[in-house]
Amino acid sequence: MNDVAKVIQLHDVDFESRHRAGAGRRWPGESSPSPVTSLTERLADAGPKPPQTLGELVRGTIADGIRGTADFARRRLTGDYQVDEFGLDEHLLESVVLPALRPLSDLWFRVQVNGIENLPESGGALIVSNHAGVVPIDGMMLQLAVHDRHPKQRALRILAADLIFEMPVLGGLARKAGHTLACPADAERLLRAGELAGVFPEGFKGIGKPYAERYKLQRFGRGGFVSAAVKTGVPIIPCSIVGSEEIYPKLADLKPLARLLGLPYFPVTPLFPHLGVLGALPLPSKWYIEFGEPISTGAYEPEAADDPMTMFEVTDQVRETIQQTLYKLLMKRRNPFTG
Repeated sequence: MNDVAKVIQLHDVDFESRHRAGAGRRWPGESSPSPVTSLTERLADAGPKPPQTLGELVRGTIADGIRGTADFARRRLTGDYQVDEFGLDEHLLESVVLPALRPLSDLWFRVQVNGIENLPESGGALIVSNHAGVVPIDGMMLQLAVHDRHPKQRALRILAADLIFEMPVLGGLARKAGHTLACPADAERLLRAGELAGVFPEGFKGIGKPYAERYKLQRFGRGGFVSAAVKTGVPIIPCSIVGSEEIYPKLADLKPLARLLGLPYFPVTPLFPHLGVLGALPLPSKWYIEFGEPISTGAYEPEAADDPMTMFEVTDQVRETIQQTLYKLLMKRRNPFTG
């Protein structure tokens, strides 16, 4: 006897027993469905459901998109979202910013992440990474990697340069994504609050260096990030990113134009500026992001943060760890664009 026949037989026995018990009588906890409805539901559960057609899938996707957009608009209009003291709008971050970055990460750069287990599940920590690419796309890819690959989907709070927040639209969006000024005071407040913060100590020297110097770390400033980590007692996590150097290979720098526009540099790449808007499209390099083992700061007293030699030693340790990991990843990579 096949499954459908069994269901029909069970339904007949069940229906007869209900009929003998009295018309309209309900079993405990039951809403007394009609025989036709009950049989239809049982038949649907007895066998595999028919596959959806392409049209049904498209209509379902559109319907989900409309519902998602309507819910997003409702929450924005009613104020059903929160913004923290630094400007992080988590609802906007997870509904708009990160979804917009995922195609770039997954399909264009094909980002591969290793060592995510080195990030703590809770509590403060400082991620220190190399910086490259002319345009700081690596910061956005790093934030997305931490959120999507971490089991707790933690939000990375990047400490960025003043210039970012002075730019129209971009500055406000950076604030809403949870980023703040790269200053010791903000760094310490974030770390004491148990946040996961990220810093690029090379600054503009890193992202603006010529292509001939790719993957050669620039000077790490004065070690302010180490001081913040030591004062708050959080671990430092070295991070190495390979792939960002190839998205906009910088061949030259138009310094007079950069000064005129108030920019740290004005790059000339194989495609920009002579191809205009098309030249702004990043090349599809293959990316690798690797998080190293945490470097503990617990052995230092808070007063050690004021000792220049101690800060230099820790800074040099972090820098050397990132540099050696970059060399290791480059040795494994066969081609900048295919991996």
